[in-house]
Amino acid sequence: MTPEQLSSQKPTADGEPEQQEAGSKNPPGILSILQSVIAAMFGVQSDTKRQQDFESGHFGSYIFVGIIMVITFVFTLVIIVNSIVENSGQ
Repeated sequence: MTPEQLSSQKPTADGEPEQQEAGSKNPPGILSILQSVIAAMFGVQSDTKRQQDFESGHFGSYIFVGIIMVITFVFTLVIIVNSIVENSGQ
């Protein structure tokens, strides 16, 4: 291995560098997917991040998290509106 390849490797829990194949990409984690979905919902997703998301090849994860986020958002609005309407009658 060249020094450049060694320096780009991340150490594992035992301190040894993690062996990765050339050109392999790690799939995005749940926090990365959540961040991307939230940024896309607010319309502030960068073009670079959007490209990374589309290149990961796991579009189903983004769709699933997006649907859950939209359902959560709608239920939150319903709860807030019901609370306001209920308290405005007093």
